[in-house]
Amino acid sequence: MPNMQKEKTPMPEQAPDVRNKNWGEVAEGYTAEQAMNEAARCLRCKNSPCVTGCPVGVRIPDFLALAAQGDFEGAYAVIRTTNSLPAVCGRVCPQENQCEGKCVRGIKGEPVGIGRLERFCADFVMKKKKENRNATPAATSDADGGREKAKRGRVAVIGSGPAGLACAGDLAGRGYAVTVFEALHKAGGVLVYGIPEFRLPKAIVADEIESLKAMGVEVLCDMVIGRVISVDELFQKGYDAIFIATGAGLPRFMGIEGENANGVYSANEFLTRINLMKAYREDYGTPIKKGASVAVVGGGNVAMDAARCAKRLGAKEVHILYRRSEVEMPARREEVHHAKEEGVVFEFLTNPTKILTDDKGNVTAVTVVSMALGEPDASGRRRPEVVPGSERELSVDTVIMAVGTSPNPLIRMTTPGLDTDRHGCIVTSDGVTTTREGVYAGGDAVTGAATVILAMGAGREAAEKIDAYLSAKH
Repeated sequence: MPNMQKEKTPMPEQAPDVRNKNWGEVAEGYTAEQAMNEAARCLRCKNSPCVTGCPVGVRIPDFLALAAQGDFEGAYAVIRTTNSLPAVCGRVCPQENQCEGKCVRGIKGEPVGIGRLERFCADFVMKKKKENRNATPAATSDADGGREKAKRGRVAVIGSGPAGLACAGDLAGRGYAVTVFEALHKAGGVLVYGIPEFRLPKAIVADEIESLKAMGVEVLCDMVIGRVISVDELFQKGYDAIFIATGAGLPRFMGIEGENANGVYSANEFLTRINLMKAYREDYGTPIKKGASVAVVGGGNVAMDAARCAKRLGAKEVHILYRRSEVEMPARREEVHHAKEEGVVFEFLTNPTKILTDDKGNVTAVTVVSMALGEPDASGRRRPEVVPGSERELSVDTVIMAVGTSPNPLIRMTTPGLDTDRHGCIVTSDGVTTTREGVYAGGDAVTGAATVILAMGAGREAAEKIDAYLSAKH
């Protein structure tokens, strides 16, 4: 019988005044008993609306039924049939807008903690694998199977973020030889350079990538496609199809006066220095400004990450400047809640117009104006309009711009016949098929900055299209 408690089983987590001074994971995860109790809340709905809310189609009721019985390995196996990165997705997916948003239990209470349970099952299996690393026949079997079945064709995946890894995992499972090319020195894309350690420990990402390698996926780092080798040259080297999953790593700025001042960062640079280059660790010499008073411009998850990182670097005051109200804020509710708990100050209906500096070019303040919401714009949200006479100064020494990103232009500049739109996003006919034969693309490189799970959904779709293309060709 289902557990009929209305509220989710609470997730143990670090206290706010403790965690905002360290980089340990905020959420500490369920115990086995808590996981079984929460999984038992699933009503096993006939039409499984939760599955329709998942971009990769995880068989949610099936894995929850096994988890409720304590068969966490069986639950994990079910998840892995459609999701290559369950430990990651359980931590960073916006479940409230996807699977949990469609959960029937949410009508008269809280939805089942699907993300929390996905995380638990993945962590449970990974921990067990580590404990039995030398006696895990599945790893050897998978690796051998990957090499044995690799005769179906060779596929190059450009980018090792969520879209690239999902595509690589699906193709390897279908019997293709897959090589992932990563521009940076470590695989994982935005999972390693963008998302902070306290939200997604990098060891988790490394474990997920090792699972793909065990399937036979080859990962090559320090490979900037378009510089080291081009798309056309990859074909010349014998790859039968190519999937472009280069993300959207080019930061945008507002174009206001003072944006070139010392102490102004794009959120991408700020987070990359912290996460990938380990600026948060005392034993690393990565240069980064540890501001005392920081303004973060933007209202998405990246803005939340930057603000919470600034707090952990020692900032006494961190302000988030967002030109709309909290209702319109695109960040996950959980991230906003955690940021507030950790002492981040939210300045809603506030927009910067100028960054002020001293005679040495260092940030001293930001000029802001108050905004009022007018009629809805093209995004469906009410358009922010300046309130006359509302200009004021906010004293800060660091400004972080988290106002969006766009795809890096390198691939489109070096790949003839690959169409892109005015934003630099790769044009596709069906979400993944590009204007070049044998070349597919997905994730943020196509849509612009979006979520990890949507990128993974595109990666899985691309794997299916590539399989159909190569099967017909051979």
